[in-house]
Amino acid sequence: MGITVSKKVGIAVERNRIKRLVREVWRRRASGFPEGYDVVFVAKKSAVEVDFARVDQELVKLCGRFPRR
Repeated sequence: MGITVSKKVGIAVERNRIKRLVREVWRRRASGFPEGYDVVFVAKKSAVEVDFARVDQELVKLCGRFPRR
């Protein structure tokens, strides 16, 4: 799993908060992803405004898009 948050997204505090949110949601939901995939998250400017519940919701939606091997 990789996380990319460019400087265009916001100041360091905001970028680090986004990375912490994604890492925590990933930690809780990693078992929902099938093995054998590399996943990279690229944050957009609107990511500064999201909360934990929204990140969790998006990750659950993403889990369903991977075919099971």
